[in-house]
Amino acid sequence: MTSFDLAGFLEDRRRLVNDALDRALPATNSNGDDPVRLREAMRYAVLGGGKRMRPMVTIAACEAAGGRAEQALWACCALELVHAYSLVHDDLPCMDDDAERRGMPTVHVAFGEANAVLVGDALLTRAFECLALGFAEGAMPAPAAAQAVQVLASEAGIDGMVGGQVLDIALGQDIQELEVLERVHALKTGALYAAGGAMGALAAGADADVVDSLRRWGRNFGIAFQHADDVLDEEQVSLRTQALARVEQLVTECDAISAKLSKHSGADALRAISAWVRARAVRETGSR
Repeated sequence: MTSFDLAGFLEDRRRLVNDALDRALPATNSNGDDPVRLREAMRYAVLGGGKRMRPMVTIAACEAAGGRAEQALWACCALELVHAYSLVHDDLPCMDDDAERRGMPTVHVAFGEANAVLVGDALLTRAFECLALGFAEGAMPAPAAAQAVQVLASEAGIDGMVGGQVLDIALGQDIQELEVLERVHALKTGALYAAGGAMGALAAGADADVVDSLRRWGRNFGIAFQHADDVLDEEQVSLRTQALARVEQLVTECDAISAKLSKHSGADALRAISAWVRARAVRETGSR
């Protein structure tokens, strides 16, 4: 495999995504009674930083399926808005009660608890509007856009991310069985990455087999991403060796999927992203 400039890929695609997110969240509207303060809070929640890894997977999947990054931007926005809403709600006093995120006051601290609830509501509904705009602007044909709506709703809802949050609350923070921990990871994190893989493929006009393959790639990557975090977690030291082994297995499965798409240069980005999470887990284990 030729050397792939992952840093350059991420820098370029993040710029595209950040520009698209800025357009997706206008600061004002023409209405005289426009809730400007709520719009400010939405932009604060979304545009205040972040690696944008879920949109990066969406774009890499689109390019691996033969599409262009621009075709996937509305799907990227939809996915990142769902992710942002989940963080706003997770930070609330009734959930994790976090006062800071990325070194900044959380939304409920900066704008008030009631506004934070409404920010999450507004971001979630705006996410699905973004998918509709993708269809309206010709980025996705109607069948693909409809499937993207179904995929995102499924992976973000009770059978995905929200269900994972419920499971996490029920089980508590000190999970000591890898299988149980992976169930949580597959829902809380893997689900949105799975949506990213599938929606990227749909944006490229891929067939059902490729959509399913890239959905599995995303889920595997999301689980591996969280297991790599487990390597860092002092409360789960007993799982460190097992978590590292699972990262290796999951990345190997990701690479097998990428190999089947190697006729498209975009598959190199998928391989580089999965290699990054493997290296991250190994590096952190070796530093102890």
